[in-house]
Amino acid sequence: MLFLTIIILLLLPSHTHKIMLYLGFRNVVICTFSVFFMAFVLSCGSENQETTEKIDLLIYGGTIVTMNETEDLVENGAIAVHEGKIIAIGTSDSLRKQFHAQENIDAQQGLIIPGLINTHTHVPMTLFRGLADDLSLQTWLEQYIFPAEANFVTDSFVRVGTKLGIAEMIKGGTTTYCDMYYFEDAIAEVTAEAGMRGVLAQTILDFKVPDAPNPEIGIAQAEQFIRRWQGHPLIVPALGPHAPYTIHTNNLKKIHTLSLETKAPVVMHVSETKKEVADIEKQYGLSPVKYLDKENLLNNQWILAHMVHPQAGELEIIKERGCGIAHCPESNMKLASGVAPLVSMLQLEIPVGLGTDGAASNNDLNLWEEMNAAAKIHKVVAANPELVSAKEAFKMATILGAKALHLEDKIGSLEAGKYADIVILQPRDFHRIPSYNVYSELVYTTKASDVRTVIIHGKTVMKDKRLLTLDEKKIVSEAMYYQQKIKEAP
Repeated sequence: MLFLTIIILLLLPSHTHKIMLYLGFRNVVICTFSVFFMAFVLSCGSENQETTEKIDLLIYGGTIVTMNETEDLVENGAIAVHEGKIIAIGTSDSLRKQFHAQENIDAQQGLIIPGLINTHTHVPMTLFRGLADDLSLQTWLEQYIFPAEANFVTDSFVRVGTKLGIAEMIKGGTTTYCDMYYFEDAIAEVTAEAGMRGVLAQTILDFKVPDAPNPEIGIAQAEQFIRRWQGHPLIVPALGPHAPYTIHTNNLKKIHTLSLETKAPVVMHVSETKKEVADIEKQYGLSPVKYLDKENLLNNQWILAHMVHPQAGELEIIKERGCGIAHCPESNMKLASGVAPLVSMLQLEIPVGLGTDGAASNNDLNLWEEMNAAAKIHKVVAANPELVSAKEAFKMATILGAKALHLEDKIGSLEAGKYADIVILQPRDFHRIPSYNVYSELVYTTKASDVRTVIIHGKTVMKDKRLLTLDEKKIVSEAMYYQQKIKEAP
């Protein structure tokens, strides 16, 4: 361009030439130089853009607790996320040079952990929180919960309760939950809209329930539910026969056949109380797990909730069949159901996750409290402080929970190729200082209120403690409406 400008000036008449030289040659040169300089800068920028990979999200500047097979901890770590999955984990310096992210999140030296996994709950029952406390399981169920469900549980009730429960779980760092309740299709819709991950089981019983007059219709609805949601990126549809004492063998076989056909998981309460074990032994001549196994029902698609009272040889059957177990220490304590033999389960390498149970029997959906309780109660029962370490308790809330739900190839740890379900804790406050062992810090001192940011399937659903996919004020208003309605009922 500079060469062309000089040629033009030479072709002009001499007097014009002089005037042009006098008035503008310097400006032309400056302008030409500026154009070349800008072109150089832009070319350098484009070359830099080409050498960095474009991604959706980069989290950096925190300590990553991976929970991978070697339990790596990455100081000043970073996680690259694209299209819902983790694509790289490394140091902040290296990944910030390697990737160009649409969204960047500074962990501000906080801990970066896998999303917590609640392996057993009944999420709409948040609206029954505190309705009936300090009772045995059978009294609680038969005299309070079943009647309340018959009077109040509708599609609308379930949607409001699910929003309330999901809001509570996300705020506490839970990214996946395993549910069993009625109107599970509505629960799935709300869960997907909120960006939450769920293994959601349509509950089936032998008697009339809020969404089905009989088990035949219940099973038919469950099949429709499964076929609608299979393949969804966030929802794993499942079957939920309530318990061996509430559903007949013939119906269990139908459910089992449907599970095999659709590859849907089966979620069931098993051996929660001594009375249940005694009743099943009286009815079938076998303890619950042996009865289910005799009917060839158990396999690696089953998730057994509670398992407080396994009988001799039953844990070995569970191990051999590949079933997962949801351990619910706080609910079991509150209902005085007993203390599950967790140490024996872990020694057998059975995949055991932690569950809160429903908020009507716990009374919250807080996995931090479950971790704390699981690590402590088994110490005192066995009079051995070395049992159930902090690391084991945290594993149950993450990678072991994923194994219990048969999802360990997708969630439960922070590894390239897995879904980006990630929780960022805020920088350490007084109750977490000093920190000599990260697992001790997580299990014995961390609270739900320490959760700052939550990402599920690569999408930020809570940032700086503000929910992004749910209307907090509306949830509170709707929940208070049902509280008043239930209180005023005769």
